[in-house]
Amino acid sequence: MNRIDRRFAALGDAGRTGLIPFVTAGDPSPEHTVALMHALVEAGADLIELGVPFSDPMADGPVIQHASERAIARGVGLSDVLGWVNQFRRRDGDTPVVLMGYLNPIEMYGYARFAEAAVQAGVDGVLLVDCPMEESAVVQPLREAGLRQILLAAPTTAPERLTRLCAAAEGFLYYVSFAGITGAARLSTADIASRVAGLREYAAAPVAVGFGVRDAATAKAIAGFADAVVIGSALVESLAGAATEPEIAGRARAFLQPIRAALDAA
Repeated sequence: MNRIDRRFAALGDAGRTGLIPFVTAGDPSPEHTVALMHALVEAGADLIELGVPFSDPMADGPVIQHASERAIARGVGLSDVLGWVNQFRRRDGDTPVVLMGYLNPIEMYGYARFAEAAVQAGVDGVLLVDCPMEESAVVQPLREAGLRQILLAAPTTAPERLTRLCAAAEGFLYYVSFAGITGAARLSTADIASRVAGLREYAAAPVAVGFGVRDAATAKAIAGFADAVVIGSALVESLAGAATEPEIAGRARAFLQPIRAALDAA
């Protein structure tokens, strides 16, 4: 079991819903990325999804696109992201870290080289938006090194493909709550509850729900039927423009603590 498996096992034993915040590595401030990660854990994060800045983040809405652009403009690359995870691990050896992004930076870095460096840094899994299950042979070196490949399912996923996704899922299965980009302002929990319940029944891994979760109320509603809730764009938006470590950490805690409390009350 890696950290992701251990964390979800502990959440299940405690009857708690996992909270997975997403932030873009290097935004709003490269030098304070590690402090931001620690602040998220202090505010109740069970797992951190760390976005690797990319110039063409096709699945992401304007908020995360702009965060990637700001990070890239400051020179942030994949080596920096791995270095920050390594620094984070000096104080936190337990909280799982998943890198979310796209294949191109890893391909440029080299799959085997990246796999070794990521494991040494303390990364636990990767969520590669443009690497569907059918093309996952290309990232076999990552799985062989012990990294979990987090797969995506969506409302538009055909039933027969959902069956294969459920069988192949490792770490957790990420259910995209609607057909669209991150950060959209619509989310009907009634429309997704039955589908997620079905996934949880057949998936070999826990099911996390993301895209469109913006606040404590929607997170609490999802907690009734999901193993974890992912929240990204609203958090990234709340951090935008913060410059100092106390301000960044304070905004992160202020945003995440009410959501943690709502999940625990669900």
